[in-house]
Amino acid sequence: MRDQERPASPVIVLLPAEIDMTNAEHVAGQLRAALAPGVGVVIADLGLTVFCDSTGVRQLVLAHNRAVAGNSELRVVVPSAGVLRVLRILGVDRVLQIYPDLAAALAAGPSREAQGHVPG
Repeated sequence: MRDQERPASPVIVLLPAEIDMTNAEHVAGQLRAALAPGVGVVIADLGLTVFCDSTGVRQLVLAHNRAVAGNSELRVVVPSAGVLRVLRILGVDRVLQIYPDLAAALAAGPSREAQGHVPG
């Protein structure tokens, strides 16, 4: 697909205040749906998220891998210091494209170079 055929606006997925084993599959479904063919950029907005356990982090990594495989980009908004700390401890902050707020994610330029896949 040529770049001019991709939707001009990113798809924004607003995620819940808490992401854990009780709703991680729902979050995964939302991200899968957003990463539809032809979508260039998906923003996973964790702006309201104050807790994310390993099942939630896994879904973000899997979504990142799907985005890379589909030649698209996943941007992750993480303003919560606690959630960002979890991502750093697990090392996924080196893989995911993390932004401090939605405005920064929307203002980001063209996709960074592909960062490769992470085991999910």
